[in-house]
Amino acid sequence: MGIAYQPWHLGWLAWFALLPLLDVWFTGNAKENFINSYLFGLTHNIIAVYWIGFNSGASVGVVFFSLIAAVIYLALFWGAAGLIIGSIANRLSPRIILTPFLVVSMEWLRSFGPLGFPWINLALTQSEYIFLTQISEITGPYGVSFWIISINTLVYLGLKKENMFKEAMVVAIVLLAGLSIAGWGRIKSIKPTNKTIRIAIVQPNVDPNSKWEQKDRIILLMDSLHQVAVNLDPDIVLFPETAVPAYLRLNTRVREMFQSRVDKTGIPLLTGTIDRKIEDGKRYYYNSAMWLSPNNDYEMYSKVHLVPFAEYDLLPMLFHPLRWINLNIDRGNFRSGNEYKVFEWDGVKFSNLICYESSLPKIVRRFVFKGAEILMIEANDGWLGDTAGPYQHFELARLRAIENRVFVLRSANSGISGVIRPDGTIQKKVSVGKQAVFIEKISIGDITGSFYSRYGNVFATFCFVISFALIMLSWKKK
Repeated sequence: MGIAYQPWHLGWLAWFALLPLLDVWFTGNAKENFINSYLFGLTHNIIAVYWIGFNSGASVGVVFFSLIAAVIYLALFWGAAGLIIGSIANRLSPRIILTPFLVVSMEWLRSFGPLGFPWINLALTQSEYIFLTQISEITGPYGVSFWIISINTLVYLGLKKENMFKEAMVVAIVLLAGLSIAGWGRIKSIKPTNKTIRIAIVQPNVDPNSKWEQKDRIILLMDSLHQVAVNLDPDIVLFPETAVPAYLRLNTRVREMFQSRVDKTGIPLLTGTIDRKIEDGKRYYYNSAMWLSPNNDYEMYSKVHLVPFAEYDLLPMLFHPLRWINLNIDRGNFRSGNEYKVFEWDGVKFSNLICYESSLPKIVRRFVFKGAEILMIEANDGWLGDTAGPYQHFELARLRAIENRVFVLRSANSGISGVIRPDGTIQKKVSVGKQAVFIEKISIGDITGSFYSRYGNVFATFCFVISFALIMLSWKKK
């Protein structure tokens, strides 16, 4: 299952990778299930997100500890699921019926709180199979997880039960074919409109470890890339996260350098920036985006969901890792914003997601719910090099495009930048480690958003309710 998350086009492994785990769940007791499920979680997670241990923004010891702490924590959810399965009636039917609802519930619960990590939802393994993931416009990523578990269960039954192999395989193939045909039909029904906008995206390919030590050089580089972008005559220019090593709101010299070109050309710029404010006598830092439009005052958006232990200390009185790493050098701990900002230009409404936010379905859908017709992502995956991290991050953007039926445009400091259509197809993609400036035309749909955008995790909530009812019923009978 961990291998299915790698950028090796092996997502189909997820269709049967859970067979050993299911055999444990359907035959073991509560204690056995917890132990084996926890071991599964450790192994699966360390393979899937090994890249946490390759973060170049901190020492080897700190990032290794971060990786181990993350997989130990995340494995608890699989352990808990196994414990619950093992504690209900020791019969195959109740456990089989409960399993897909329980796994979806586990993924949903794992998304809550500051340690929420929906990045490794099973849906990520299927991001390339867009015919199979169109259901997520209704269910979010959890519908994809549901059918993955269902396929695994059907294969298990076919292998385990005598004379059931052919029937189980037929049902599994019909399910995959049905999802594919329905997905193909849904993609064909999404029609482009005459409402278009041209956006230039900049991928500067700057080493984040040296950006703040070479401020003048990087500022000049971004200034030159800005000129290249406006020469393409776009409607908007998009820069990546913290594109310029300067506090643009406070550094009027650098801000006016970009603003003057915006005023002269009439082409607005959306750029990532660090911000610093004095509030109640205390200094606070924000990971923000600045919108510069012609002959207008700037507008700001500050990241609403920060990464614990990387952008702020979750338990500063007990554990203060930001003292040991250089991710926040000259900046200190960040503070989260509180506004789901929707910008507007030339009749088009759009919102900006800053890096990790794009992995959070419930965060992303709120921007579309508030009226965003396009989603832009400013990212800096340069800390992770050429590991699986940047590739997974890009694939998560594909899932967000399908879930919300909007175009997603991604500007990443060192890659992967690109444009993703509302059906999940890739219109443009620039790989890791390349410097690039490109322009793409975006077609705005008459109706943007989806059922998931409007109503959120109705399906996940339904699965949780069903899981709870089945568990209570089984325990009562037991």
